[in-house]
Amino acid sequence: MAALGSSDHPARVAIFGAGPAGFYAAGHLLSQSRLSVTVDLFDKLPVPYGLVRSGVAPDHQKIKNVTRIYAKIAKRPGFRFFGNVEYGRHLHLADLKQHYHQVCFSTGAQVDRRLGIPGEDLLRSYSATDFVAWYNGHPDYRHLSFDLSHECVAVVGVGNVAVDVCRILCRTMDELRRTDIADYALEALAESKVRQVVMLGRRGPAQAAFTNPEAKELGQLPGADIHVKPEEAALDPVSSAWLETSGNRLTAKKVGLIDGFSKCVPTGKPRCLTLRFLVSPVMLHDDGTGGVGGVRLVHNELQAAKGGRTRPVATDRYEELPAHVVFRSVGYRGVPLPGLPFNESWGVVPSDSGRVTENGSPVNGLYVGGWIKRGPTGVIGTNKPDALETVRSMLDDLEGQGGFQPGTADRAAIEDLIQTRQPQVICWADWERLNALETAAGAAQGRPRVKFVSVEDMLAALRQSTAA
Repeated sequence: MAALGSSDHPARVAIFGAGPAGFYAAGHLLSQSRLSVTVDLFDKLPVPYGLVRSGVAPDHQKIKNVTRIYAKIAKRPGFRFFGNVEYGRHLHLADLKQHYHQVCFSTGAQVDRRLGIPGEDLLRSYSATDFVAWYNGHPDYRHLSFDLSHECVAVVGVGNVAVDVCRILCRTMDELRRTDIADYALEALAESKVRQVVMLGRRGPAQAAFTNPEAKELGQLPGADIHVKPEEAALDPVSSAWLETSGNRLTAKKVGLIDGFSKCVPTGKPRCLTLRFLVSPVMLHDDGTGGVGGVRLVHNELQAAKGGRTRPVATDRYEELPAHVVFRSVGYRGVPLPGLPFNESWGVVPSDSGRVTENGSPVNGLYVGGWIKRGPTGVIGTNKPDALETVRSMLDDLEGQGGFQPGTADRAAIEDLIQTRQPQVICWADWERLNALETAAGAAQGRPRVKFVSVEDMLAALRQSTAA
């Protein structure tokens, strides 16, 4: 038999998760010249692109243009897409070992971290992750509902996801109607009674996790005035010392931006967005009917910690925030994958340079990329070098004859197996037809696209387009 990785005997790789991490890994594998490799990219949903489709806010269409790069990767020789196929349900690790030399998982961080405070499970206490997936039309979240009939909403967290939630709650209908937001979400937001949105950060402006472009946008919302308390915009001594010795230009610019918000004068816009710093929720009050009736906040002070970091320490000062709706956005974690080790504390699959590890030793043939590898950090572009690191490990191992020894040499055999387990599998040509239908429907309404928001609708549309 020809050597593994030769043109006559390509290495076969399966990647689970068709978001940015999965596509970048596929792109690196198919563009390198060290070995001949074929890639099968799988996703639980019939549609690709992961969080670019279901996580990037609908009012950030330019960010979604990155999918053009992924579409080019899908056209490379040796690439196949299998949508509507779920690992652990339709395919198992034992199946993959019989058909592939290596398997890479890029399944993301799918659930939110909890606050761990009394009242967190009251009605109208929501996960920001769920809200984002809901308004973006993710099929697994379309059935959810969010009570927006109250004036004051608290958003706990100061990352980009928290900023997205705040911004969507503050957008005007004219703005949202020009996006690809799910129609049912558009209808619900049109009925929203929200007038006050308060974003809560446990540390100070210098430690806020949102990026400068995201922050700047909050001060330019046509439908919402921005407000920051001057005393919370001012840097505390610990932050000032850190910024002077270890900070960077971008952080200094962010601090200046927030300080500028503290000087803004209300102009009478229909909504007000308030950024709070150095406060943490310690309790959600019950309104007497099982719903959130308010949020108790503790004021924090910052202390220097190891490695130049800072940590918030609670004081004896409290206040009550009259919010009746809460969105939690304090981080995300991955979920365990059948047959793989999992670090419960970190919410990731343990790894070393992309190689899955168990008790510190590499597990033959298994790799990870993206958030399931490193945790929920970075932006879309961060996944490109992250994937390259993993791919280099994969290629090194293939050259060292590492990996699985498939029981079949026929690349088509996996298609036969999938057809028996999931007859409604979606190929790339199917996705291209769905994409054309969505964009055509959007063009008729002056929108980027109108999404299919259920698997059933996607499959029905494909049947109809085939019959036509």
